[in-house]
Amino acid sequence: MFNRVIFIFLLFFILASCAGTFDSVKRGLTGSKADSADEFLVKKKDPLILPPDYENLPSPDERILAEEENSIFKNTLETEIETENSSSGAGSVENSILKKIQSQ
Repeated sequence: MFNRVIFIFLLFFILASCAGTFDSVKRGLTGSKADSADEFLVKKKDPLILPPDYENLPSPDERILAEEENSIFKNTLETEIETENSSSGAGSVENSILKKIQSQ
């Protein structure tokens, strides 16, 4: 009984793995072409163009200035957070942000 179950399982597995080949044999015998692009067809492409805001791109000097501003902002934020943490304890960052928002 066990051998018969294994035989049926193997037979089913072999037939399931061959299922894709039936379609390929059918296509080969009927001579149908696959739906693909013609490899000899040359399509003309549009010429390359510049982006519309090409003149407005930042220069390398502006990038260096922006990085310096970010580092200065980061340093001041870290020092403010450290002073708030040392003076009022945990949760003071949120309180300091709320105070700055309310003062503006």
